[in-house]
Amino acid sequence: MGKLIVIEGIDGSGKSTQLGLLKSALAELGVAYRYLSFPRYDNESSLFVRKYLRGEMGFDPDAVNAYAASTFFALDRYLSFHDDWGAFYGGGGVVITDRYTTSNAIHQAAKLTPAARPAYWEWLYDYEFAKLGLPEPDAVIMLDIPAERSVERLRARGGEFDIHESDFDYLSRCADTAREAAAALGWATVDADAITRTVHDGIMRKISEVL
Repeated sequence: MGKLIVIEGIDGSGKSTQLGLLKSALAELGVAYRYLSFPRYDNESSLFVRKYLRGEMGFDPDAVNAYAASTFFALDRYLSFHDDWGAFYGGGGVVITDRYTTSNAIHQAAKLTPAARPAYWEWLYDYEFAKLGLPEPDAVIMLDIPAERSVERLRARGGEFDIHESDFDYLSRCADTAREAAAALGWATVDADAITRTVHDGIMRKISEVL
């Protein structure tokens, strides 16, 4: 089997910038890899994801419960693995992803009470990795950032916001849940509020432990 490395973090954590630097660094090192980003908004498998994030099921993220919403995102990943990158990964390839099952572990668990989250995480990992057969990551690197800074970056970026990005209370819960998930599920964390190069160096140190 190959290696699966996930870069995770709430909206506005700087994933796009860091993934750009990471791809350049891997190319310089001569590492052959596939890059994936979830959800796949331009693919029909993300239909329910798009309807959910556009607010067609309710503008409050909590309008769709954690378990139901998780299946929307999981189906997109399942079809991606089946149709696109499964053979590459199975042949020993390195796969880098922007979000993965770990995004459900943050954004959907944030809808639950802290006491209910461990049972949800157990269900999620069993559902996606055991039941659906998706590969479990070799490393998850979570870009940790305060919700306030996330909002500042989102506003600076501009554009239209989905129901997650436009709800500060929900973003705040996600920031807290991300830290809880990282501790509970064994993810590595990098301070995403540091300068760009420092964040990149932290990511590369974590990746060097896997590759």
